[in-house]
Amino acid sequence: MTSKADTPEDYIKQLPEDRIEPITKLHNIILKHMPKGLESGMGYGMLAYYVPKSIYPAGYHCKPFPPLPFINLASQKNFIALYHSGMYAKKELYDWFVAEYPKHCKYKLDMGKSCVRFKKMDDIPYQLIEELLSKMSVEEWINIYESALNKK
Repeated sequence: MTSKADTPEDYIKQLPEDRIEPITKLHNIILKHMPKGLESGMGYGMLAYYVPKSIYPAGYHCKPFPPLPFINLASQKNFIALYHSGMYAKKELYDWFVAEYPKHCKYKLDMGKSCVRFKKMDDIPYQLIEELLSKMSVEEWINIYESALNKK
């Protein structure tokens, strides 16, 4: 489900009542702990945390106009989704997250390559998300991203 909201504040205001608190808490954690250099706004109808064009002028290869995405947060129909491109691109980070998750959450991990789905609003591992945000710098993300592009 994508939103037509122009700002994170508008996005949050449009959420169902049961999603406002967890999305707001995740958004604030991301803002406080995201890697230095990222900016926040809206992207792809979700809350977006991205490498600005001032740092990475090339933007996203599929559509060079937008900045390089890194993290997205969305309220979907049946869950809250946290997308972290670093986990998709760096196996060690993915493996670390998968191993740590059971230490922070009593429910089974529901995850794709970069998308973590939280179906239980009362069991979101906020501390683990905070830790995840410290695991990759903007510079490392750009290097991994460019390395993947150069392989093609």
